[in-house]
Amino acid sequence: MQRVLVMGSSGSGKSTFARRLSAMTGVPTVSIDALFWKPGWVESDKNEFEHRMIAAAREPRWIMDGNYMRYGAGELRRELSDTIIWFDLPRSTCMLGIFRRIAGSYGQVRPEMAEGCPEKIDLEFFRYVWTYRQQQRPRLLDYFKGLRADQALVCFTDRVQADDYLESVARRQNRASIN
Repeated sequence: MQRVLVMGSSGSGKSTFARRLSAMTGVPTVSIDALFWKPGWVESDKNEFEHRMIAAAREPRWIMDGNYMRYGAGELRRELSDTIIWFDLPRSTCMLGIFRRIAGSYGQVRPEMAEGCPEKIDLEFFRYVWTYRQQQRPRLLDYFKGLRADQALVCFTDRVQADDYLESVARRQNRASIN
């Protein structure tokens, strides 16, 4: 795994997973949110964001955390990735995830966010997560149709599967370091 996309709903655990996978493999993380947002929760200009995403996608190794398929070099990222990790978790899990995240980091900038974008209560964001399976999931399924046979798609439907996957990566890393 040299270029990994970690995708799914907000609150699913993809950022935590990406950081943990990066720590195990040494492959650097790229937070798409950090590339997109400017201080004060201001959206980047589409062209500016596109250029940042293209530059990041052309790096030789990355674990990219986030979706942003409609622009931001979505096709290029899919084309260059060798592995796609998809968190296809239930709405209740994701909603609980964002509520816990807000409770634990309200007013603070999370590691995967841009500077000047502290955690906040945002009803529009809640609505986005609430409707994710109906609105965004079909777009992801269409996006995945463009994968090649040599690309791996790993789907998690619960967080235990993600933890098990990370344990298997750790075991492979340990075996590789022994040999």
